[in-house]
Amino acid sequence: MLRENIIEIFSSIQGEGKYVGCRQVFVRFEGCNLDCRYCDTENKPGAHALCQAETTAGSRRFETMKNPLTAEQVAAKVQAMLNEVPHQAVSFTGGEPLLHAPFIREVADLLHGQTQIFLETNGTLPEQLDSILDITDIISMDIKLPSILSHSCWDEHRRFLELAAEKDLYVKLVVSDETSRAEFEQAVQLLKETAPKALLIIQPVTPWGGVQAAAPEKILVCQNYALSQLKDVRVIPQTHKMINQL
Repeated sequence: MLRENIIEIFSSIQGEGKYVGCRQVFVRFEGCNLDCRYCDTENKPGAHALCQAETTAGSRRFETMKNPLTAEQVAAKVQAMLNEVPHQAVSFTGGEPLLHAPFIREVADLLHGQTQIFLETNGTLPEQLDSILDITDIISMDIKLPSILSHSCWDEHRRFLELAAEKDLYVKLVVSDETSRAEFEQAVQLLKETAPKALLIIQPVTPWGGVQAAAPEKILVCQNYALSQLKDVRVIPQTHKMINQL
Protein backbone atom coordinates (compact mmCIF):
# COMPACT_ATOMS: atom_id res chain seq x y z
CA MET A 1 0.00 0.00 0.00
CA LEU A 2 1.49 3.31 -1.11
CA ARG A 3 1.91 6.20 1.30
CA GLU A 4 2.94 9.80 0.60
CA ASN A 5 3.42 13.02 2.51
CA ILE A 6 0.65 15.42 1.51
CA ILE A 7 0.85 19.11 2.40
CA GLU A 8 -2.85 19.90 2.07
CA ILE A 9 -6.19 18.78 0.62
CA PHE A 10 -8.80 21.47 0.03
CA SER A 11 -11.56 22.75 -2.25
CA SER A 12 -11.13 26.05 -4.09
CA ILE A 13 -11.24 27.67 -7.49
CA GLN A 14 -8.61 27.07 -10.11
CA GLY A 15 -6.74 30.36 -10.23
CA GLU A 16 -4.53 29.88 -13.29
CA GLY A 17 -4.79 28.98 -16.93
CA LYS A 18 -7.54 27.60 -19.14
CA TYR A 19 -9.87 26.50 -16.35
CA VAL A 20 -9.58 29.62 -14.21
CA GLY A 21 -12.64 29.98 -11.98
CA CYS A 22 -13.60 26.28 -12.05
CA ARG A 23 -14.14 24.54 -8.73
CA GLN A 24 -11.55 21.87 -8.03
CA VAL A 25 -10.29 19.71 -5.19
CA PHE A 26 -6.56 20.25 -4.71
CA VAL A 27 -4.13 17.61 -3.45
CA ARG A 28 -0.72 19.18 -2.84
CA PHE A 29 2.36 16.94 -2.67
CA GLU A 30 5.75 17.59 -1.10
CA GLY A 31 8.88 17.69 -3.19
CA CYS A 32 10.03 19.17 -6.49
CA ASN A 33 12.86 18.41 -8.92
CA LEU A 34 13.37 22.09 -9.87
CA ASP A 35 14.43 25.29 -8.11
CA CYS A 36 12.31 28.07 -9.62
CA ARG A 37 13.29 31.41 -8.14
CA TYR A 38 9.69 32.62 -7.87
CA CYS A 39 8.31 29.51 -6.15
CA ASP A 40 6.08 30.44 -3.21
CA THR A 41 5.35 26.92 -1.93
CA GLU A 42 7.21 25.26 0.93
CA ASN A 43 7.52 21.77 -0.56
CA LYS A 44 10.72 20.40 0.94
CA PRO A 45 10.46 16.60 1.30
CA GLY A 46 9.93 15.51 4.89
CA ALA A 47 9.04 19.01 6.09
CA HIS A 48 5.38 18.23 6.74
CA ALA A 49 4.67 15.80 9.53
CA LEU A 50 0.99 16.66 9.22
CA CYS A 51 -1.39 17.17 6.32
CA GLN A 52 -3.91 20.00 6.55
CA ALA A 53 -7.21 18.63 5.21
CA GLU A 54 -10.30 20.79 4.84
CA THR A 55 -13.17 19.43 6.92
CA THR A 56 -15.87 20.45 4.42
CA ALA A 57 -15.51 21.82 0.90
CA GLY A 58 -14.70 25.52 0.93
CA SER A 59 -15.12 25.96 4.68
CA ARG A 60 -11.51 27.01 5.34
CA ARG A 61 -11.67 24.86 8.45
CA PHE A 62 -8.93 22.24 8.57
CA GLU A 63 -8.12 19.09 10.47
CA THR A 64 -4.65 17.64 10.77
CA MET A 65 -3.85 14.16 9.50
CA LYS A 66 -0.58 12.41 10.28
CA ASN A 67 1.70 11.90 7.29
CA PRO A 68 2.36 9.82 5.31
CA LEU A 69 -1.20 9.23 4.08
CA THR A 70 -2.46 6.21 2.21
CA ALA A 71 -4.15 6.53 -1.17
CA GLU A 72 -7.34 5.35 0.54
CA GLN A 73 -7.19 8.25 3.01
CA VAL A 74 -6.64 10.81 0.26
CA ALA A 75 -9.35 9.36 -1.97
CA ALA A 76 -11.82 9.39 0.94
CA LYS A 77 -11.18 13.10 1.61
CA VAL A 78 -11.52 13.94 -2.08
CA GLN A 79 -14.68 11.84 -2.40
CA ALA A 80 -16.27 13.59 0.56
CA MET A 81 -15.73 16.98 -1.08
CA LEU A 82 -17.06 15.73 -4.41
CA ASN A 83 -20.20 14.61 -2.59
CA GLU A 84 -20.66 18.03 -0.96
CA VAL A 85 -20.14 20.29 -4.00
CA PRO A 86 -19.88 19.55 -7.74
CA HIS A 87 -16.24 19.90 -8.79
CA GLN A 88 -14.81 20.14 -12.29
CA ALA A 89 -11.70 18.08 -11.43
CA VAL A 90 -9.29 16.95 -8.76
CA SER A 91 -5.99 18.76 -9.22
CA PHE A 92 -2.77 17.02 -8.23
CA THR A 93 -0.24 19.75 -7.60
CA GLY A 94 2.83 20.47 -5.55
CA GLY A 95 5.74 20.62 -5.58
CA GLU A 96 5.82 18.35 -8.58
CA PRO A 97 3.03 15.75 -8.59
CA LEU A 98 4.65 13.48 -11.16
CA LEU A 99 7.28 12.55 -8.59
CA HIS A 100 4.36 10.61 -7.09
CA ALA A 101 2.85 9.08 -10.23
CA PRO A 102 2.06 5.59 -8.81
CA PHE A 103 0.24 7.19 -5.88
CA ILE A 104 -1.82 9.39 -8.24
CA ARG A 105 -2.85 6.29 -10.18
CA GLU A 106 -3.93 4.55 -6.99
CA VAL A 107 -6.03 7.55 -5.87
CA ALA A 108 -7.57 7.90 -9.34
CA ASP A 109 -8.49 4.21 -9.39
CA LEU A 110 -10.24 4.60 -6.03
CA LEU A 111 -12.28 7.52 -7.35
CA HIS A 112 -13.66 5.29 -10.14
CA GLY A 113 -13.86 8.01 -12.78
CA GLN A 114 -16.19 10.25 -10.77
CA THR A 115 -14.17 13.36 -11.64
CA GLN A 116 -11.50 14.44 -14.08
CA ILE A 117 -7.84 13.98 -13.19
CA PHE A 118 -5.93 17.26 -13.55
CA LEU A 119 -2.12 17.53 -13.38
CA GLU A 120 -0.35 20.80 -12.58
CA THR A 121 3.20 19.99 -13.60
CA ASN A 122 6.53 21.55 -14.50
CA GLY A 123 6.67 19.35 -17.58
CA THR A 124 10.10 17.83 -17.01
CA LEU A 125 9.27 14.20 -16.18
CA PRO A 126 8.07 12.59 -19.42
CA GLU A 127 8.59 8.99 -18.30
CA GLN A 128 6.44 9.53 -15.22
CA LEU A 129 3.76 11.21 -17.31
CA ASP A 130 3.74 8.27 -19.69
CA SER A 131 3.11 5.92 -16.77
CA ILE A 132 -0.21 7.63 -15.91
CA LEU A 133 -1.17 9.22 -19.22
CA ASP A 134 -4.09 6.83 -19.61
CA ILE A 135 -5.81 8.05 -16.42
CA THR A 136 -5.01 11.75 -16.92
CA ASP A 137 -7.64 14.07 -18.42
CA ILE A 138 -6.16 17.59 -18.22
CA ILE A 139 -2.54 18.72 -18.15
CA SER A 140 -1.47 22.19 -17.06
CA MET A 141 2.21 22.31 -18.00
CA ASP A 142 4.71 25.04 -17.29
CA ILE A 143 7.60 25.68 -19.65
CA LYS A 144 10.35 26.66 -17.25
CA LEU A 145 12.63 29.29 -18.75
CA PRO A 146 16.38 29.17 -18.03
CA SER A 147 16.35 32.65 -16.46
CA ILE A 148 14.51 31.35 -13.39
CA LEU A 149 16.33 28.01 -13.01
CA SER A 150 19.84 26.80 -12.31
CA HIS A 151 19.71 24.73 -15.52
CA SER A 152 17.63 24.54 -18.71
CA CYS A 153 14.97 21.89 -19.41
CA TRP A 154 14.44 22.13 -23.17
CA ASP A 155 14.98 18.44 -23.94
CA GLU A 156 12.72 17.28 -21.12
CA HIS A 157 10.03 19.75 -22.16
CA ARG A 158 10.13 18.52 -25.77
CA ARG A 159 9.66 14.87 -24.81
CA PHE A 160 6.93 15.82 -22.35
CA LEU A 161 5.00 17.89 -24.89
CA GLU A 162 5.16 15.10 -27.47
CA LEU A 163 3.32 12.86 -24.99
CA ALA A 164 0.96 15.46 -23.53
CA ALA A 165 -0.24 16.76 -26.90
CA GLU A 166 -2.84 13.99 -27.13
CA LYS A 167 -4.57 15.20 -23.94
CA ASP A 168 -6.48 18.34 -22.96
CA LEU A 169 -3.25 20.31 -22.64
CA TYR A 170 -2.49 23.93 -21.99
CA VAL A 171 0.93 25.45 -21.44
CA LYS A 172 1.88 28.30 -19.12
CA LEU A 173 4.84 30.60 -19.60
CA VAL A 174 5.60 32.78 -16.59
CA VAL A 175 7.03 36.09 -17.77
CA SER A 176 9.04 38.32 -15.45
CA ASP A 177 11.31 41.31 -15.81
CA GLU A 178 14.20 38.84 -16.16
CA THR A 179 12.63 36.93 -19.06
CA SER A 180 14.70 37.37 -22.22
CA ARG A 181 13.23 37.68 -25.70
CA ALA A 182 15.39 34.80 -26.94
CA GLU A 183 14.22 32.29 -24.32
CA PHE A 184 10.58 33.31 -24.71
CA GLU A 185 10.76 32.86 -28.48
CA GLN A 186 12.50 29.50 -28.07
CA ALA A 187 9.66 28.33 -25.82
CA VAL A 188 7.02 29.43 -28.32
CA GLN A 189 8.84 27.65 -31.15
CA LEU A 190 9.07 24.49 -29.07
CA LEU A 191 5.33 24.54 -28.51
CA LYS A 192 4.68 25.24 -32.19
CA GLU A 193 6.77 22.21 -33.18
CA THR A 194 5.39 19.74 -30.65
CA ALA A 195 1.82 20.74 -29.68
CA PRO A 196 0.65 23.57 -31.97
CA LYS A 197 -3.02 23.14 -31.03
CA ALA A 198 -2.37 23.67 -27.32
CA LEU A 199 -3.48 26.88 -25.67
CA LEU A 200 -0.60 29.06 -24.48
CA ILE A 201 -1.09 31.10 -21.32
CA ILE A 202 1.32 33.98 -20.71
CA GLN A 203 1.29 34.41 -16.94
CA PRO A 204 2.77 37.65 -15.59
CA VAL A 205 4.88 36.64 -12.61
CA THR A 206 3.64 37.32 -9.11
CA PRO A 207 6.81 38.90 -7.67
CA TRP A 208 8.54 36.62 -5.16
CA GLY A 209 12.07 35.67 -4.16
CA GLY A 210 13.59 38.74 -5.78
CA VAL A 211 11.95 38.10 -9.16
CA GLN A 212 10.46 41.33 -10.50
CA ALA A 213 7.23 41.87 -12.44
CA ALA A 214 7.45 42.50 -16.17
CA ALA A 215 6.40 45.88 -17.54
CA PRO A 216 2.87 45.87 -19.06
CA GLU A 217 4.22 46.62 -22.52
CA LYS A 218 6.58 43.64 -22.30
CA ILE A 219 3.66 41.32 -21.72
CA LEU A 220 1.94 42.62 -24.86
CA VAL A 221 5.13 42.34 -26.92
CA CYS A 222 5.41 38.70 -25.82
CA GLN A 223 1.80 38.06 -26.78
CA ASN A 224 2.35 39.77 -30.14
CA TYR A 225 5.12 37.32 -30.99
CA ALA A 226 3.29 34.27 -29.68
CA LEU A 227 0.16 35.13 -31.68
CA SER A 228 2.26 35.26 -34.83
CA GLN A 229 3.17 31.59 -34.24
CA LEU A 230 0.20 30.04 -32.41
CA LYS A 231 -3.59 30.23 -32.74
CA ASP A 232 -4.64 30.72 -29.11
CA VAL A 233 -2.54 32.83 -26.73
CA ARG A 234 -4.02 34.43 -23.62
CA VAL A 235 -2.63 36.57 -20.80
CA ILE A 236 -3.94 35.41 -17.42
CA PRO A 237 -2.34 36.25 -14.05
CA GLN A 238 -2.73 34.25 -10.82
CA THR A 239 -6.33 35.24 -10.22
CA HIS A 240 -6.86 33.34 -6.96
CA LYS A 241 -4.38 35.61 -5.21
CA MET A 242 -6.40 38.66 -6.24
CA ILE A 243 -9.40 37.45 -4.22
CA ASN A 244 -7.49 35.81 -1.34
CA GLN A 245 -8.30 32.22 -2.31
CA LEU A 246 -5.96 29.33 -1.60
